Amino acid sequence: MSKNKKSLWTISVALAGFLFGFDTVVISGANLPIQELWNTSPLFHGIFIMSMALWGTVLGALFGGVPCDKIGRKKTLLWIGFLYAASALGSAIAWDPYSFSFFRFIGGLGVGASSVAVPVYLSEVSTSDERGSIGARYQFMIVFGIFIAFFSNYLLKGVGGTIDWRLMLGVEAIPAIIYSLLVLGIPNSPRWLLLYKNDEEGSRSVLSQLGVPNIDKEISEMKDSMKKVANASVGLFNGKYSLPVTLAFLIAFFNQLSGINFVLYYAPEILEKAGLGGSESLLSSISIGAVNLVFTMVGMYLIDRAGRKALMIWGSLGYILSLTMVAYAFYFSASPTFLLFFICLFVASHAIGQGAVIWVFISEIFPTKVRAAGQSWGTGVHWVFAAIITMITPFFLNSNDGIFKDNPYPIFLFFAGFMILQLLFVIFMMPETKGKSLEEIEKALTK
Repeated sequence: MSKNKKSLWTISVALAGFLFGFDTVVISGANLPIQELWNTSPLFHGIFIMSMALWGTVLGALFGGVPCDKIGRKKTLLWIGFLYAASALGSAIAWDPYSFSFFRFIGGLGVGASSVAVPVYLSEVSTSDERGSIGARYQFMIVFGIFIAFFSNYLLKGVGGTIDWRLMLGVEAIPAIIYSLLVLGIPNSPRWLLLYKNDEEGSRSVLSQLGVPNIDKEISEMKDSMKKVANASVGLFNGKYSLPVTLAFLIAFFNQLSGINFVLYYAPEILEKAGLGGSESLLSSISIGAVNLVFTMVGMYLIDRAGRKALMIWGSLGYILSLTMVAYAFYFSASPTFLLFFICLFVASHAIGQGAVIWVFISEIFPTKVRAAGQSWGTGVHWVFAAIITMITPFFLNSNDGIFKDNPYPIFLFFAGFMILQLLFVIFMMPETKGKSLEEIEKALTK
């Protein structure tokens, strides 16, 4: 019974990832219609329409650790559902670009906070031998949401005439409400109960429901970890945690310098530049989402078997090959099929590497006392660079005056260069955390 309970609880929490993926990518179908409707400039469109949600995400990520610690993981997760629902409904009825930007910003807050709260919660209710696969459920839900968003955009294209983009955005309110109801049934994190509420009885009760075999040992290890930080400064940037802080920064930095959000956000536009028509580009976007979904499942299977580091090496090699070939395809005007194949290879490389690893890795390299703050740091870095890349993309891709409006091949070479640096980071600096308890990882990475 405890195993079924754990599965239900972790899947319910991971559903925030579905909303994350859906919310961040659904805008790709509304991108061009909105630009035509309100006749916005590339500058305005990049800052207020396409990247406003991401700036909300930055804020949600940077400060998401505060409610996680103050009111608990569970209540934070519940508020995230409310933010998603409000954003979906508000974006659907937006009356001008400013109101639209506001409601997208609200959704971004939910995305950012979920990228802190969900990995933290999942890592704290998992044992060492299953933490990777359970943590990867969040990433699976993200890519499942991305796939459904692409598919939903394709199905709703033309259904409502000039308001089909409103339907694309508003439909997200349905899963947001379902998610919120499911979160009501989950328990609080046992580590949060012990550390922040001093509730050993409550912590033991949750551990028992989770099926932890040796509860006394688990409680003892948590108390030992608490004693170590009780007599020392525990600020995230005090030097004690310099290694995990650096590791979180680098993995998040390289995640976005792969170009993944650039491809996912602007997939229809990129494919149109390759010669595919509007409806064809939306349909091809579905194939990108499907590849993302399939290879995320492969990553979930391998993360606790091959390890985090091995997946990152395979993913880096795939990045370098695929990005180079996409640049080649644009430069030499290769067929759209050739280009689509290597874009799918790029997405597969991300799904099996960075996609499967990042949220798990950041959530496990920080001690319990600063885990939420550390998760905020890593995800904040991730979303800052995601927002910057999304904001400036119209300057490069815009059909009228973009720097690379005719041929965007230099952009892909730029990303490929950074993936060579990522490969070096993984080989020489990234530690393997597979099969280690959170307390064992803490001993290895903190001074």
